[in-house]
Amino acid sequence: MFKKHFKIVFTMLLSFAFLIYILPVPVFAFGPASNDIYDGIDVSIYQGNIDFKKIKNDGIEVVYIRSSEGENFVDPNYERNYREAKENGLKVGFYHYVTARTEEEARRQAEFFVSTIGGKSPDCKLAMDFENFGNLTKSEVNKIGLAFLNRVKELSKKEVVLYSDAYAASFVWEGETTTFPLWIAQYEVNEPQNNGNWETWEGWQYSDKGEINGINTYVDRDKFTKEILLSDNSELPKPEKPEEPENPEEEPKTKTIIIKWGDTLSQLALDYHTTVEELVKLNNIANPNLIYAGCPLIVPNNESKKSDTQIYIVKKGDTLSEIARIFDTSVLQIAKDNNIKNVNLIFPGQKLVIRSNDNYDTNHIIYTIKKGDTLWSISRKYNTTIANLVMSNRIKNKNLIYAGQFLRINRNVKDLTNIK
Repeated sequence: MFKKHFKIVFTMLLSFAFLIYILPVPVFAFGPASNDIYDGIDVSIYQGNIDFKKIKNDGIEVVYIRSSEGENFVDPNYERNYREAKENGLKVGFYHYVTARTEEEARRQAEFFVSTIGGKSPDCKLAMDFENFGNLTKSEVNKIGLAFLNRVKELSKKEVVLYSDAYAASFVWEGETTTFPLWIAQYEVNEPQNNGNWETWEGWQYSDKGEINGINTYVDRDKFTKEILLSDNSELPKPEKPEEPENPEEEPKTKTIIIKWGDTLSQLALDYHTTVEELVKLNNIANPNLIYAGCPLIVPNNESKKSDTQIYIVKKGDTLSEIARIFDTSVLQIAKDNNIKNVNLIFPGQKLVIRSNDNYDTNHIIYTIKKGDTLWSISRKYNTTIANLVMSNRIKNKNLIYAGQFLRINRNVKDLTNIK
């Protein structure tokens, strides 16, 4: 009986194996579009001031730069990142962070994106970063994404690429949207997983915690194939300038912006060369610590004027009294300008707006010590003496200074000691 059953089971297995062998089985391959791979990164203001020479020397060949977000936000470091990346021979691409919730908003954001990068000469396809879908349906996401991609392509006359994480690539994007090339994001894997919609990738963001010379924070690391490069890297059309009125009026002293999620009055004061105190007055704000995304805010129209403020980043051991002394101002003024409730509580890394003193002495400057500086070299550079530097800055050990330290330099003041 056992032998009989065994024979039947064996015959069935053999028949099944034969069917598998002769019948066509679909195979979904998913890999790079080609074997020509470039090492890359993608950056924004969150990476701070980047030393592009160092990242080039560390093997980076391609850099994608966030230029813009939504309908009116331009990344503050975008221009600098583009200029210095180009100067160091890197291949440059741009991406826009999409926040649209309708097709019409998507088209407006596309127009803003192309206008922002107008006059630039990218080497890589223009990228759409649409990843925060909120309560949108799958159909709505695809319509919005498609509207953005098509409008960018139409206006720029350049090829475009879709950035997506692995989940959205598998379960969100569909239809015509998947005909655009893919820049996939998936971390801690040897290769991105098959998603069933794309057969190849042109970009793979494989880490969001990359470390590289020239950048002091984590940075996204990428691999790009040669297909990510534009077939035509000529200059993008420059945005049209609005016509000048026949009788131009005096430039308005203020303008209105829309508060974005994550904004604070302190950061907005830095962005618009003003103080928290001034923003509170302009907007009649009852609680400076409570502002809402989407609400309008009146700010000074200072962008075309020379700023009368400067930014100081608090270091370990700093006090407001010492900072006030260095910048020839008062603790009260710094506290008011920065909405500081407790003058004894500041922390390293905190950014402070320092208002310029109206009685500023042209012989008084603030110098930031650089690596390799000595008091002797600084004194020679500013036509002063070591004695003056020591006395003006209450330096206990003239042989001990450090990079990043601020020095108050009073030039053309006679020595009161014989310190050399």
